[in-house]
Amino acid sequence: MVERVIPEGSRRRRRPTKQGAVLSERLIVETALRLIGEHGAEALSVRRLGAALGADPTALYRYFRNTDALLLALADELIGRAQDGWTATGDWCADLRSMGLRIHARYLAHPQAALLAAHRTTGRLHETRAVERILGVLRTAGFQDALAVRIYHAFVDQALAFAAQDAAALALPPAAREGDAEVWHAVYAKLPPDTHPHIAATFPLLAADMRDSGYPFALELLLVAAATLHPDGTQTPPTPPPTRSPAPAPAPVHPGPGA
Repeated sequence: MVERVIPEGSRRRRRPTKQGAVLSERLIVETALRLIGEHGAEALSVRRLGAALGADPTALYRYFRNTDALLLALADELIGRAQDGWTATGDWCADLRSMGLRIHARYLAHPQAALLAAHRTTGRLHETRAVERILGVLRTAGFQDALAVRIYHAFVDQALAFAAQDAAALALPPAAREGDAEVWHAVYAKLPPDTHPHIAATFPLLAADMRDSGYPFALELLLVAAATLHPDGTQTPPTPPPTRSPAPAPAPVHPGPGA
């Protein structure tokens, strides 16, 4: 896709596509998410999108100047879906926990798209709303502005980093995922205690824990740390619910170092 600006008033397609739908930015984004989920990053092309939509590929220029603009819209859509149904309760720990787990789960619902989008800054509607909401939670809770910004930064980077890592694991071919899972039993379970005493001593716990994402516990660590920095010095995060991250896809299995 090359740069080409279409005036705002000329963007709407007046005739339905071959599938009978009226072309819109939302339809293009939803179709792109579906294609990426089915075929990977290579599906993000004007030709394939046009074919899937039943529209002339050049019609996409009415909505997006290039594929990068479309990618930013995809990233913003994932952020928007993470916020669907979220409302602040006034309990800053619970609110951040809920938001973080929603972000993580939503990206894992679209692992191929997450690989393309988790590291992008969109500046679009859903992202700016999320930034405003998270900062609002922290400032309303009494964190001073400089500290609120640093906690926000750590919170968002942590959520997106885990989302990207776990999405990468889910996006692996099934054989590769199974091979990574088998490493724990084929290699780590057989390490002798005289050379690897700590792995040998903790292996059953280690193998069980590594089946799931480390994000929910990492998030709790961040919340505990943030509570200790609160200006009144009395903030303590409530005990989290006993559930893991509500990811709609199977939790990734992480290979050992160097595996």
